Amino acid sequence: MIGVQALAAALALGALAAPPVLFRLPGLPAPVQQVYAAAADLCEVRPLPWADATPARPFAGAAGFARVIDLRDFAFDPAFRGVAMIDFFLGRLGLDPARVPPALRRNAWLAPRLRPRNALRGHILVCPRSSMRLRDMPAGLHAELVRWLAAASGRKVLTQGAPVAGAAEAPPAAGLGALCGLVAGAALVITTDTAMVHLADAFAVPTLALFTTHRPEWRMRDYPRCRALHFPVPGLPEALEFARTPQDEAAAASAWPDVAALRPVLRDMLSGLTPTPPEGR
Repeated sequence: MIGVQALAAALALGALAAPPVLFRLPGLPAPVQQVYAAAADLCEVRPLPWADATPARPFAGAAGFARVIDLRDFAFDPAFRGVAMIDFFLGRLGLDPARVPPALRRNAWLAPRLRPRNALRGHILVCPRSSMRLRDMPAGLHAELVRWLAAASGRKVLTQGAPVAGAAEAPPAAGLGALCGLVAGAALVITTDTAMVHLADAFAVPTLALFTTHRPEWRMRDYPRCRALHFPVPGLPEALEFARTPQDEAAAASAWPDVAALRPVLRDMLSGLTPTPPEGR
């Protein structure tokens, strides 16, 4: 998603001489594929064979292009660590991130290209899971947080985690449109370090993002409606992308606080929401 965000910025600035071609691995989860379908007016997407997934093998499909930007295995690139993700991709596209207007460093390209449909409005959405357990919210904190929100907010609380008394399990999102609808209709999103941060920015939804292994400015620096709390993990390398051992996951889990540490920011954010209860409450 951030790669497409950078591509949209480069096109808006006229930095690319012709519509680009993006080679993407096939068979990825449906929401990922739908992100690229939504960007069909920005680039042509072609399949990248799994045999060519890493730079270890030259990609024959790149022949004939005037310029090739190879981002295979970018998460293992030392230049990717310790910088804002959008800056990494903008730099690879030949742009100086500091010269790109802040509005173009946001994830705003998505909302005009997708009309989410969801009858839910005014709820609080809690997203405790990331794409990997290293950055997941611990189950105990998730349960505490959801119970507190249900009691303190006066709003319907939906969670993508395990069901908790006083809250409802978020309906499963079959695709990107349903997921965006769940986010776009929320009054507040509370999430770990995952794609939900970027979707919430796309639809300008107030967000509290919780980080452990990565500094917030590497993920949401340019998102004006997102606030962040950072709980560094002692003993783990900063910007660790993947757990090396189960001990890494245990260390990351131990860095999370209890819900009392979150309450001051949550109270402040709740006080800034419209006082009107959501429909059906």
